[in-house]
Amino acid sequence: MRHQRGASYIAILVAIIGLAFMVKVLVAVWAPYLDDRLLDKQIAEQLQNGPKDLSPSKFADEIDKRLQMNNVRELKFADVAQVTNVDGLQVKKDYEIRKPFLLNIDIVLKFEKSFDQSSVQAK
Repeated sequence: MRHQRGASYIAILVAIIGLAFMVKVLVAVWAPYLDDRLLDKQIAEQLQNGPKDLSPSKFADEIDKRLQMNNVRELKFADVAQVTNVDGLQVKKDYEIRKPFLLNIDIVLKFEKSFDQSSVQAK
C-alpha cells in the first residue's frame, strides 16, 4: 500500500490536454450545428404556416429575414438551399462549412436535408 500515490503529474497533464482538445472541438462545431438546427426550424415553420402559392423568391426573402432576426449572419438562404414550387413548395438544403481547427487542419461540416410543404403541413 505504501507504493500507491495516485495520479502522476504526467497523467494529470495528459488529461488536461485531452480535455482542452475536446473543448476546442466543441467550440468549433457548436455554432454551425446550432445555426443549422435554427435554419431547419425556420424552414419548417414557414412551410407549415405559409401559403401554398408562395413564390420561391418570397420564401427565400422571408427565411433570410427570420435568420437575421435570430442573429444568424453567416448563412444566406440562397447560398445553402434551393426552393421549387411543384405541387407545393419544396426546399432542398445542401451545404458545407469549413472551420479552421488547428494549424492547417480544417473541420468540414456537411448539412443536407429536404423539406416538402405537404408533408410538413401534415404533421
